[in-house]
Amino acid sequence: MITYADACRVINESRSEAVAVTTMTQTKYWNQVSGEPDLDVGIANAMSKASSVALGIALGDSERPVICLDSDGSLLMNFGTLATIAGMAPKNLYHFVFNNGIYSITGGQPVPAPDVEYAKAAEACGYAVAHRFSDIETLDNAMPGILSSDGPVLIEIIVKGEPQTDGVDQTWESNARLPQQLRALRKRLTGTDDWGSGGPYI
Repeated sequence: MITYADACRVINESRSEAVAVTTMTQTKYWNQVSGEPDLDVGIANAMSKASSVALGIALGDSERPVICLDSDGSLLMNFGTLATIAGMAPKNLYHFVFNNGIYSITGGQPVPAPDVEYAKAAEACGYAVAHRFSDIETLDNAMPGILSSDGPVLIEIIVKGEPQTDGVDQTWESNARLPQQLRALRKRLTGTDDWGSGGPYI
C-alpha cells in the first residue's frame, strides 16, 4: 500500500511544468513537495470539483500537461465527471485518484461504495488509458510513460488511510486562496496579471 507522501513525491518528480489541481488531503502533501506554487491550484472549499477545474484548464491550454490529484471520496460526489472528461477527451489531462475507502479530511468515515474500481470505471466511460497501482516502486517506474502518453488518463492509487484531525480549512482566508491561485496561474500561463472578465470571485 502507498502513502500519500510517497505518491505525491513520485508524481512531483515527473511533473516538469504541468499544472497541478489538488483537493483535500492530497493538497496538504502536495504542498510539501511542489516547487511550482504558481502552477498549483488547491480546491479546498469545493470538495469533488478538482477534476472539473482540471478539465477546464486542460481545455484552455491544450499544450500544457494538467495533473489532477483527486480522491475516491471526492470523485464519488462528482462521478459524472468521468463521462464528461472522456467525452471532451483532453489529451493533456492526467487524473490521479487516491483510493483509501475513507473520507480522510473529515476524520476517516467510510465512503459509501468502498469497492469501486476507478480505473475500470474510467475505461468504461471512455478514458484513453487507465492504470491501478498498489506499490510505490511500480508507480514510480511507470510515471514517465504515463505522462508521455495521450490522455485522458486515469491513475488509481491504492493509498493507506490517514484520517486527518485538523478538519477542513473553512475561513475567509481559505476562501480567498482559490481566486488568488487562479490569478497566479493565469499570469504564469498567459503573461496577463489581472482577474479576467469574471473578476476575483469567478
